[in-house]
Amino acid sequence: SYQFAEPISLKMYSGENWIICGDNGSGKTFLVKTIMSSYILSQGKINYDFRPNTSKRVSDNILYLTFHDQYSSQAGSLYQLRWNQGLLGELESEGVGLPKVKDVLDTTNIQHHDILQIMEEKFNINDLMERHIISLSSGEFRRFQIAQIILKNPRLLIIENPYIGLDEENRTLVADFIQAIIHDLPIQVILTVCRMPKDTQGFTHIIHVRNGLIEKKTLNSPTALDQEKQELTDAQRRDMATDFQNIVAHDKKDRVLSETILKLNKVTISYGTRTILKDLDWEVKKGEKWSLQGKNGAGKSTVLSIICADNPQSYRCDVTLFGHRRGSGESIWDIKKHIGFVSPEIFRSYRKPLPVENIIASGLYDTIGLYRKTQEEDIAKIDTWLKIFQIESLRGRNYLNLSDGEQRLILLVRAFVKNPALLILDEPFHGMDAKNRLKAKEIIELYCKQPDKTLIMVSHYTEDFPSCITNNLTLIKNN
Repeated sequence: SYQFAEPISLKMYSGENWIICGDNGSGKTFLVKTIMSSYILSQGKINYDFRPNTSKRVSDNILYLTFHDQYSSQAGSLYQLRWNQGLLGELESEGVGLPKVKDVLDTTNIQHHDILQIMEEKFNINDLMERHIISLSSGEFRRFQIAQIILKNPRLLIIENPYIGLDEENRTLVADFIQAIIHDLPIQVILTVCRMPKDTQGFTHIIHVRNGLIEKKTLNSPTALDQEKQELTDAQRRDMATDFQNIVAHDKKDRVLSETILKLNKVTISYGTRTILKDLDWEVKKGEKWSLQGKNGAGKSTVLSIICADNPQSYRCDVTLFGHRRGSGESIWDIKKHIGFVSPEIFRSYRKPLPVENIIASGLYDTIGLYRKTQEEDIAKIDTWLKIFQIESLRGRNYLNLSDGEQRLILLVRAFVKNPALLILDEPFHGMDAKNRLKAKEIIELYCKQPDKTLIMVSHYTEDFPSCITNNLTLIKNN
């Protein structure tokens, strides 16, 4: 049973296009699902007028596409196959059929010629037709998915987090295509976002969702973008710092004796005929704070998979972690015990119906799921971390019943919970609202004040990087 804070009345007129925004857990997805007639209403009614479309069925006229990370939830298995096995070339040689874009994106029976023309002119979809779906980069896959749903010619297209996980170039490409849909096709658009896009051209209204309350404003309203104007109070910062110091004071020290945290020497990673990394040299010293940058498909996640001992090819590479050469006898768990890690892949794979505190506790043991009893001192530590992040209200909640943004916050707490020697944050602010991004960034700054702690952070938004970062590695795609 779900409900708004009070009954709502909302009208969408012909020619309107909306952006729905709000804090994590405020009810944005609930509003979208209500518009889609996904729930049985306890009171009131929803009226639809889908003209000029002839079908009156809601499912024919309102289509919904959601993205949880750079590949979206539906694509996780494809990309996990590529990452863990790297078998594209071998599968082809063994005669295993891998679908190409042209096999899935049927343009032969299209009734709306304008749609196909827009896809060709604005979205360069023809460039992808001969590519295997499994080989698409995240930006290319986003183009493919939106094109796939556009071919169904909906009256209303709802896209949740269309820019999540994309670099600036791909965000611009997707934004241009959405603009083309708005201006050139008889399709109205609703975007649901946690981070306001730079380009709002073509959108007429912003819908603020706050704790189940709905407010509709025109985009030129003086207060339309107030949600993005967030600041932490001095009191919030003081409380965070005090609680953080309490954690540090009572923490069991993760002692890494080596001054070299990681060293990659001429590392090359290939999948079939495709080379992801070539002759990469990188050394990270204890206490250094690094940003890892690069466009979609440049190899950032591959580098992190090597560091975290999740990439099978890393065993044949010259990799030294915490002073030990890979393959010299250390186990995966010997490596992981020093690392706190959060990434889109963890979010995609962590679908356990467990209490929030159990999810966080699993970070103490480097497992997906909790398979041992949590000690009292660890429970106290978890409670303190929830207080630091100012999300004590989530304690005891079922993880799967939280919003995407709240789930990501919990996984970020999980990465911090053992105050690790090496903290690896791969797009840690995915799906977070402005307020939670600010809080998380402040906590990263507190972590970085510990001189013996090492940070590696990935983001496609330069404003996400904390001021403590002083080193940068940028990967160049196909170079």
